[in-house]
Amino acid sequence: MARRSNPAVRIAQETAHNAMFDADGKPKPGVHNMLLKAVQIQRPLVVAYIRRLQKKHPRATAAQLADIAERDYLRAVAGGGALVGATAVVPGVGTVASLGLSAAATVGFLEATALYATSLAELHGIRLTNPEKAGTMVMAIMLGEEGTSLLGTLSGQASGSGNSPANTWGNVLSKSMVGPGFGSVRKRIQHAFLKNLLKRQGTALFGRALPFGIGAVVGGAGNLVMGRAVAKNAREAFGPMPETIPGELTAAAGPDNLTLEGNILGSQR
Repeated sequence: MARRSNPAVRIAQETAHNAMFDADGKPKPGVHNMLLKAVQIQRPLVVAYIRRLQKKHPRATAAQLADIAERDYLRAVAGGGALVGATAVVPGVGTVASLGLSAAATVGFLEATALYATSLAELHGIRLTNPEKAGTMVMAIMLGEEGTSLLGTLSGQASGSGNSPANTWGNVLSKSMVGPGFGSVRKRIQHAFLKNLLKRQGTALFGRALPFGIGAVVGGAGNLVMGRAVAKNAREAFGPMPETIPGELTAAAGPDNLTLEGNILGSQR
């Protein structure tokens, strides 16, 4: 006998979809901006994170720090998904309320991804002082080969400079000014990123909104799968870790104040 569908599951899925998309299936106004903003990270936060790792592991190499950052990242995204999913069984927290938390979990996933990917860039000696450029790199990493190939077009990667792909496009993004081609490449990366993210996170969003505790399993597992894919993309994009850590990233290096492109962020206490 065919299994009957659970009406509660169907309602949860429909409500989740309606929270993010309009009647034509397109993301509602503001959704795009929210997602794009989530991948833009300030460099001082990244440097501070790496220095904390170094203080905990003073003898760690760049490769070991990268491994630790990856473990932190996967633990954060998997735990965040499970935590949000568990709210569906808490008395007083209904399906609609959990949808708001699901959207927050999506942003949290992107912010954790931005911290992880940009930390790897720093360990490779790539300084991304502009949050918009850092966000473009994060989106490219999440897209995998498609995204990093687009970044390669910024610097004429095929010119045979002998540098690794990551160093080639990383050096371009690190510059104070990027040529007019950056805008068009960024738009192409944004379009592909949003299309893929909404497709993948749409399923995860539905899962976290499922009632009866199912969401805790689906949410954590879904984030972990996506997180592992991001980590694999990042390792392939950046290639082997350098043997030495950039001098600026030593735990005791430099003042607390770090200069951003067009901005100065000091110690915030």
